[in-house]
Parts: sequence; structure tokens; C-alpha cells
Amino acid sequence: MAEESFKEYGKEEAISLLYEGSGFVRAENPSFEPSPGSEVISSCRLFVEGIDFDLIYFPLKHLGYKCVCAAAGEIYASMAHPRTLMLRLGVSSKLDFSHIRELWSGAVAAAREHGFKTVDLDLVPSPNGLTISVSAGGERLKLTKGRTVKARSKDLVCVSGSLGAAYLGQQVLEREKRNFDKMEDDKVQPDLEKYKMLIGSYLKPEIPAAAVSRLEDSGIYPSHGYLVSHGLSDTLKRLVRDSGLGVKVYADKIPFEGNSFAFGKEMDIDPISAAMNGGDDFRLLFTIPILSAEKFRRDFQTFEIIGHLAQPEVGAVLVTPDGVELPVKAQGWNNE
Repeated sequence: MAEESFKEYGKEEAISLLYEGSGFVRAENPSFEPSPGSEVISSCRLFVEGIDFDLIYFPLKHLGYKCVCAAAGEIYASMAHPRTLMLRLGVSSKLDFSHIRELWSGAVAAAREHGFKTVDLDLVPSPNGLTISVSAGGERLKLTKGRTVKARSKDLVCVSGSLGAAYLGQQVLEREKRNFDKMEDDKVQPDLEKYKMLIGSYLKPEIPAAAVSRLEDSGIYPSHGYLVSHGLSDTLKRLVRDSGLGVKVYADKIPFEGNSFAFGKEMDIDPISAAMNGGDDFRLLFTIPILSAEKFRRDFQTFEIIGHLAQPEVGAVLVTPDGVELPVKAQGWNNE
């Protein structure tokens, strides 16, 4: 169809077409004034084709959804509510308007789900594949910041869902991509049914949109919050740095998808290693004051308590089921 080709439109007309039926109006200035008693929180993420995603097996609609979830998750981790979203798409010649429409539909679906009020979009040419820049603005009550107490040893470390599944799901897709390249009949599709939970964790992560509101309503104010997107080890290292304390996480408390261990055995991948060093889980991690522990356990049963803060000299350690404390190492940290 002619309307699905960039050849028929200039950039401005293409963007206007994307907004039609989206439920959002293009905003010349997507910034916002926080309401009295609130402050602005921001986040920014960049996704590059060939590094952060592979379009051979990553549906564009899921990709748009996932990129927006990444920005929203950073806002939630700061105990704020999403308000504004800016998407900048670097589009190469191999993608046409129909492809961008598909990506945009996923981004819009996530923007609605997470309560963004305005969404700003721009398209720019890219010589080297697809690049996606996502910037989000959120609103945090100053009361939340005022009631947040300093982190202390024994505060709970909690995550909003299973870890390691996204990395394992990506490994399934990479394996099947290699197998597909070797096949003579390219019409034969792989049977991925038994891996659908793992693949879903990678392609379309779910972030609890109501988590911040529920914490506010419960009067529970985390001392620290993070989006786990580069592995649990990376997040624990940041927690130690930011809190000035140590942290202990227990291997037998880390939540996993049901078939993580079966697939890990199949691929010779330790699911615990996948949780610690994999990526793209997009789980919220909060440190909860120990005095709120009982209430948190009762009201937030979808969260899993995986450890606690400790004295600074402990550092970041993973405690095995037999009590051995292993220093946590993470890619991207000097001498680690």
C-alpha cells in the first residue's frame, strides 16, 4: 500500500500519520510543570541494533513496547509516576514506514499502560541500522523523598519477579537463529512452544505499573530503588556504592521461571549465573526498611525477598545454600 511507504511522505507527514488513532497529540514541548509538592524525575535509554536487539527475531511491536518499559521502569525505581515520553528513532534505509508504524504501535501500547500523558516522536536517518532513544519524565512527591529513611543494615532487598529468564530466552532465540541459518528449507519454523515463558521474558518484559502507587498507599518508602536490566550483580554493585553498606543475596531466594533450570541444563547455562550476569530482566529492586518488613510481606506478595543490607565490610556477596559467601562480580566494574 502506498501509505505504508516513506517515498510518499515527508518526515512531518509521516509523523502525523503515526499519531492518528494513537490517543496522543504531538506536543511541541513535552516537558511538564510538576504539581505543587512534587518534583521532576527523568530517565534516558539508548537501544542500538546489533547490540541491544536483533531484528531477525525481535518483532518490532515488541521492541517498541520494551523500549518504553525500560524508561518507565527507571521512573518507577525512583518512586515516581511517568508523565512525558520522548522517542527519537534513527531509521536506516532497510526500514520503511510500515516497519516504523509497527514499532510505534508497541511504544504507544506501553505508554498507555504506564500512564504517560504526552508522547513526542521524531525520526532521523541512520546509516547503520535502527537506533532508539527513549527519554522519560516523571513526577515524584516531595513527601516521598522526605519520608525516605537512610538505608540500614538488615533492610530487605526485594525484586518484583523472576531473574535470568530474559537472558535464557535470548539464548533460545540465538540458538534457533543459528539452526535456521543452516536449514535448506527456510519455510520450516522452529517449535518454541516449550520456551515461550523464557522468550516472553526477553521480548516483552512486564513491569508492575501500580507498584509505586501501592507503596505510597501503604506508607512504605524504599531507601533505594533500581531497575534490574544489566544483571543482578550490576544492580547490587550500584546498591553498595549508593548506600555505603554491604549486601547479602541468597541464591536459594532468587526467583526463577519454572523451566529455567531445565533449559539451563539443556544449554549448559547456570540459571543463577544468568540471573546475576544476564540482562534485560526489567525487574524493580527495592530496599525496604526492616521495620516495614511484616507489612511488606503481607501487602506485596508478588515481590520476592532475596536478601538484606549488611555492614560495609561485607561488600556485595552471594550466599550459597550451604552458607558460603561468594563476592559478587559484575561486568563494567573496574577490577571485577
